Order: sequence, then structure tokens, then C-alpha cells
Amino acid sequence: DLCEQLLAAEQNTYHNTLLALRGFCSLHAQDHHRALQDFQRVIEHDSPHPSSCIKALCGRGLIRISGGSNYLTALDYITACQLKLDETIFTIKSYVPWNQRGLLLKVLQEEGQMMLQKKRYPGRSSVSFQTKQTGLCTFLTMKVDAPGVFQLASLLVELDSSDEASRILCADALYQMGRGEEAHRMLSLALSRNPQRAPVLARLALLQLKRGFVYDGNQLLKRLIRIGDSSCLLPILDIFQDEDRKLLQSHCRWRALAILKGKQEGAAIKEAIAHLSFAILAAGGYAEDCLLTRARCYGRLGQMKTAIFDFNAILKEDPKNVQALSGRGFVHLALRQQKEAVQDLVSALKVEAGAVIPAILALKPQAQGLVTGWLLQHGRASLTKLVVTKDPPGEETLGDLLTVAKALTKICRAAQHHIFYTDVLMANGRHQEALKHLQEAFGHRPAEDFARARLAVLQLQSRNVAGAAAPLSALARRDEKDLAFLLNFVDTKQQQHLAQAAAQEGKVLMRGNHHEQALGYHSLAVLASRDSPRHLRRRAACLMHLKKYEKALKDMEKVIQGHGCNSPKTQAGDHCCQGFLLLALAQEEAAVQHYMQALQLDEPLALGTITDCPGRESLTKTFHKIAQNNFEKQRYEEAWKITDYGLKIDKSSELQKLKARLKREASSCSIH
Repeated sequence: DLCEQLLAAEQNTYHNTLLALRGFCSLHAQDHHRALQDFQRVIEHDSPHPSSCIKALCGRGLIRISGGSNYLTALDYITACQLKLDETIFTIKSYVPWNQRGLLLKVLQEEGQMMLQKKRYPGRSSVSFQTKQTGLCTFLTMKVDAPGVFQLASLLVELDSSDEASRILCADALYQMGRGEEAHRMLSLALSRNPQRAPVLARLALLQLKRGFVYDGNQLLKRLIRIGDSSCLLPILDIFQDEDRKLLQSHCRWRALAILKGKQEGAAIKEAIAHLSFAILAAGGYAEDCLLTRARCYGRLGQMKTAIFDFNAILKEDPKNVQALSGRGFVHLALRQQKEAVQDLVSALKVEAGAVIPAILALKPQAQGLVTGWLLQHGRASLTKLVVTKDPPGEETLGDLLTVAKALTKICRAAQHHIFYTDVLMANGRHQEALKHLQEAFGHRPAEDFARARLAVLQLQSRNVAGAAAPLSALARRDEKDLAFLLNFVDTKQQQHLAQAAAQEGKVLMRGNHHEQALGYHSLAVLASRDSPRHLRRRAACLMHLKKYEKALKDMEKVIQGHGCNSPKTQAGDHCCQGFLLLALAQEEAAVQHYMQALQLDEPLALGTITDCPGRESLTKTFHKIAQNNFEKQRYEEAWKITDYGLKIDKSSELQKLKARLKREASSCSIH
């Protein structure tokens, strides 16, 4: 009321002062709208009074905090400080309530920091307060720069000299103004009060490096590492100038490498990791060489997942980075993650095999063996899939396999690696190159069965079927799967000729009782003919001579499954053979079923075969045993059937007695 009475008087000598006072009265009364009107009138006056304007700016700043306009609040207080710092301090202490002063200081600190970090308006954009260019408004069209923030920070220090954040803000502003010595003194004072303050240590370390005091900078960085708070660097880096960030990055990287050249103990590696982390932060979060080195350090400490994180960061920016791909592959190797390790190492080999091979050779023998084993396994599986499916493979896929195969021959000159490389060349249709490599690796007359077999396949290209059968049969005895794979490189017509030649040779060897050698030829005939029943029967017979009944049984099962257009005589013979094999394996019930089928299909042939082997009397005993078991289980119909067929083989007294018992037990019902 008193202010309104004085304002209503005719004299306008203290008009702005009274408006400012009335504005604060309204502000304290929570009438923000009226207070803002009074403050605006003072600020927009044609002949502004500095003291009154400072009060109005401070008052308007408080109102803007309540409205969430913190940035504009900071601008008001910066302007007030530029008009008169002492008056601004006095106004805050006199007019701003104590319970609001803490919030005000916090807001001004945060906004000042963001102004220095250029997070409000990058490039120091101009900010206009008013559209009317009169009075103080012209003055308020200003740029937010380091001197303005320095004045704001000076205000904050004066208001609370014990507040460390305000001193740091002041030092940051001095740094950006190029007054590094003053910033250093202010930070040194702050550090003397609190020696473990990470934000102060980080800033001082940079200033010492900038001044050329490398030893002092290193000591400060060590103290920062011991505290373990590298996050304090993040806001500082936005304040540092580009050349100083590069200085910090290069120094920390150099320091880390120097540490790693010396001791390889855990503590030294951890210190190197900390320096590398500083360098990465100084580079803006991405520094390829530092990330690679840090990832390897994490690997040495056994922190594999953290190492993968760093490798991933590099590969996100550069998916074809060879060192990151191979490094991540080795980490997966250490974790025994085969699929991931192979994927990364193959990708790296595709980009630059010359850089990956030495890295693999540098591994310990056990790890090196694991890598080559996994790569060979992956390559072999991929090649087999491509060759067997007969799909036209993409050049990239076969090219990848060729790269892997070539790398394997350079890493370890093992026979299997040269074999794989030869196979890939053959799959690519490069037969002359395959032949040349095979002969260079194994000689013109290889002693190794796998190599001889490939030489034979390559010779088949020149229609040398007879010369190919022997080495391929030798491979058949050792590894039928590998032979089946190789036959994919032989055309259908040649396979037919090969099957005939192998079968003929196998027959000759069987006559000479060379069953082991004959088996290889018969296996070759089976594979080359794609499981022809005729060749399966011959191999089964050979296996029977070698007493390999289970394998023979599998062959005969395939034969019987293919029964369709075969004559009853042929089918009867197959069932007799199957029955004999089942007897040899003590599967008597199944054997009896096959002999009954044979008798049903062609009784004279079946009886003749049984007479030769296993003998009528012997087989009749088996029939009696199985029939007796069915009788005891009250399966009378099945027992009758077996007995009936058994009596066709031989009029055994035991079977006749069993048949009589069956008649008596089943007299109440017909079992015919």
C-alpha cells in the first residue's frame, strides 16, 4: 500500500525503485503475475535505473524458476552481474528469502555449466529478450559466453565461498577465457580443502599437461585412478578445447602403452585400462586403437564379456575391422563358443587373411589346434552341404571356403588341411590347380589313402576308371563318408562304370578269400551305384564271411525295403539271408518270421537254402523254441503258424507233440 501511495504521488523521482520494491512485495505475497508486470516496466523503461534494473532482473529470475525457465533465469542474473556485481549480491542477500536461495544457487550452477558445455545453444547463439529495442532491452540482446558465465560463477562464489561446485564453475569459465593460471590457482585451492575430489583432480591434470608438467599430470591422473571415478571426465570434456582433448587422449594412450611394455601384472594392466578409458573419453567415446588395446587388456584379466563389448563398439563403426573381428573371435575361443568364434575368424579371413594368420600362429599350440580344428570342421560341413545338395553355389560362398582352406594350409601343413584345400578347388571346377596342389603336398604317388583317392577322382576326368577303383576302394575301407563325398565330383556315367569295375574286382577277391580287400571294392560299388540291391547283397555276403553281421544286416534291410518289382524267388533268397543274419545275432524270433516269409514266397528255394545253412535240424529247433514261447503266452494262433512252417522244414517229433498240445488246448475254438 505504501508503494502504491508513493507511486500515485506527482513526483516520479524514485518511480523505478518503487516499482521494483512493489514487485518484490507481490512476489513474496505469491502474486507472480503482478510482480512480473512491475519488473517488466522497470526493465523496459526508456531511462533505466541500474540499481532498480538489477532488482527487477533478480525478481524476474525468481519468477522464471517457478515457471521452469531456468535458462532465462540464468540470463537475468548474468545481465544483473554485468550491470553491477556488488549490487546483485546485495539484492540476493536482501530480497531473496533464505529458503529460496539454495534452489536459486543450484539452478544457476547447472545452467552456467550447460552454457559452458554449449548444450543450450551451440555456437553461442544470440538470444533476444525483447522485441522493443529501447532502454535495457538493447543491452539484453547478448551472447552467452565464458565471461558471462565467469561473472555468474563469481556471484555464486561470493554468495557461498565454501561451495566447491561454484569454484569449479568459475575455474571452467577462466579456462575458456584463456586464463589458465588463474584457473589452476583456484583449483589448487579447492584441492587443498578436499584432496580426493575427482572433478578437481581431472581438471588440474589437464592444466598441468597443458602447461608441460607431464610428471605432475601423471601423478594427478594416478590419484584419479585410485579414486575410481572416471565419470567426472564426461562433463569436463565438453568444456575442454579440441587441442586439449587431443593432448589428453594422446598422453593417456602413450602412458597406457608404456605401462603395458613393462610389467604384465594385474595391477599394471588395470592402470593401463584406466588410462585407455581416459583416452577413449577424451576422443568422444570412440578411439579405435585405444578400444582394441583395452579389449585385449580385459581379455588378459579374464573379463571376456567386457572385452567383447569393446570389440563390438569398434565393429559398430567399422564392421570389417580385421583386428576387432579376430580379437572377438579369440575371446569366443577362450569362452569355448565355437559357432561365434568361427563366424568372426572367417569374417576376418575374408577381409584380410594376411593379418589374421600371424595372429593365429601367435596363439599357444593348444588354442591354435582348437582354432584350426573348428575352422576345418566348419569348412568341411559347408563344402559338403554345397556339393551334396547340388545347388549352384554362390561365388562368395565358395570364395570364402577357398580363403579358409588356403589359410589352414599356411597355419598348419597337416594332411587334412591340404585335402580340404584340394576339395574346395575341385568344387570350384579348378581341377588342374587341385591336381597340382595335391602333387606338391603329397607327391606324384601319394601314400596317404585320402590323397590317393582324390588323385583317382581327378584321374577319372581323363576316363581312367580302372586306375581309380583301387585307391577309392582303399578309402572305402577307412572312411565311407569321405568316399561318398568324393563321388559327388564324378558324373553318373562314370559312377556306373566305376561300380561295375569295383564289383568285378570284389568278386575276384572273394574267390581268392581276400575278403577284407574285397569289402572295400564292394563298398565302392554300393556307393557308386547309389545302394544298388545287387551290390548290397554282394557286400552283405562279404561282411558275413568277415562275421560283421550287424553291418551285413543293415545292407539286407535296405535290400528288403526295396522289394517291389523283384521276383518271389529273389525275395525268398533275401529273407533267408536276413534270417540267417538274425540268428547269428541271437534275434531268433525275428529270424523265424523272415524264414516263414521265404517259405511262403518260394518254398523249394527256401528249403534248399536252409539245408545249406543253417541246416534243417538246427532251424527246426529254433522254430520249436519260438512256438513254445508263444504257446506259453497263450498266443495259440501264432504258435500254430510257426509250428506248421517248422514242420515244412523238418518233421520234428518235438514240433509234432507241440502241434498235438495246441489242438487239445484250442479244442473249443478253431485256430485254422
